Amino acid sequence: MLRTLKCRASAVGLTIATVLAGGLLTAGAQSPAQAAVPATIPLKITNNSARGEQVYIYNLGTELSTGRQGWADAGGTFHPWPAGGNPPTPAPDAAIPGPAAGQSRTIRMPKFSGRVYFSYGQKLVFKLTTGGLVQPAVQNPTDPNRNILFNWSEYTLNDSGLWINSTQVDMFSAPYAVGVQRADGSTANTGRLKPGGYNGFFNALRGQPGGWANLIQTRPDGAVLRALSPLYGLETGALPANVMDDYINRVWQKYSNSTLTITPFANQPNTKYYGRVSGGVMNFTNTAGAVVTSFQKPDASSVFGCHRLLDAPNDQVRGPISRTLCAGFNRSTLLVNPNQPDSSADAFYKDGVTNHYARKIHAQMADGKAYAFAFDDVGHHESLVHDGDPRQAYLTLEPFN
Repeated sequence: MLRTLKCRASAVGLTIATVLAGGLLTAGAQSPAQAAVPATIPLKITNNSARGEQVYIYNLGTELSTGRQGWADAGGTFHPWPAGGNPPTPAPDAAIPGPAAGQSRTIRMPKFSGRVYFSYGQKLVFKLTTGGLVQPAVQNPTDPNRNILFNWSEYTLNDSGLWINSTQVDMFSAPYAVGVQRADGSTANTGRLKPGGYNGFFNALRGQPGGWANLIQTRPDGAVLRALSPLYGLETGALPANVMDDYINRVWQKYSNSTLTITPFANQPNTKYYGRVSGGVMNFTNTAGAVVTSFQKPDASSVFGCHRLLDAPNDQVRGPISRTLCAGFNRSTLLVNPNQPDSSADAFYKDGVTNHYARKIHAQMADGKAYAFAFDDVGHHESLVHDGDPRQAYLTLEPFN
């Protein structure tokens, strides 16, 4: 099971696409008083994990000025990947030694859209195909990184500033927080768990009936490594394929007799779409009554992955509608609120059939924010920080207890 870097839409990439679709940001635009974003900015990595293993850091992604894939060294210099092969060939060793427990190390981040990986105790295995970099895919039991403890943050640094987030879209694993220092010296942070939140999440997942505990992966010695996302739980058979069917069926039934109203852009309150199910298909019309897009009844994979039958192209109509639908399904709010998206998290995850993985992650976050599924940014419930004039970024490896 190979996954190449250029094929995956990252959470932070989706966020920027969403902002662009909403008309809230013009790429490359800066306020008159804002200084130009430099070619690189410092990333301060602090190891508060209290673990004794060697930490390895990787800064991998796409160079925005050229579109080339590659990696950045500790000084922020970009190195393009060499050509890959079939079968995949080993990638150059891009590992940067990370800080020991209780210490910090600062590296430079170039204008990239990519990921900062970190691993404990072992270097990660990266290979190259003719299509690009093969990322770890630990839902595959034969992946060489399956028994390595690791995680990653996603970021984009461009002429409009820095976006950096913590993510659990693929898995919940080694805890960390991210942050950015603004020009006035203040900082914004997100991604930090509550005290006891790491163990609290796994204990809560173990106690959830219906196969959710099967998402947890351990090493051969029994040590917990991660919990897979429910999408990968479906792919591996850890979750039953019909895990969301009851809720999906109730939504389809409700909107066979009533209307679902979606207002996808916060800054465009008059842009509304109206959904009704007819003949098993949910058709959305605009304010003039014209059908603008339609959705077949989704399955659990479409809901958890926000793809397939809930595909969300980066356009001005179907994508924004699909994003909102996907968020409503994952948060189980479509039955209690016919006007989407929800402005408050008070009603999220209240139905017995819901994305319990996302529910339990959000419950353990200090600020309540997370990227527990791809469109968790609908309504601004995502663990993302942004600044148009960043002076420094932060990645803090957090304690496991």
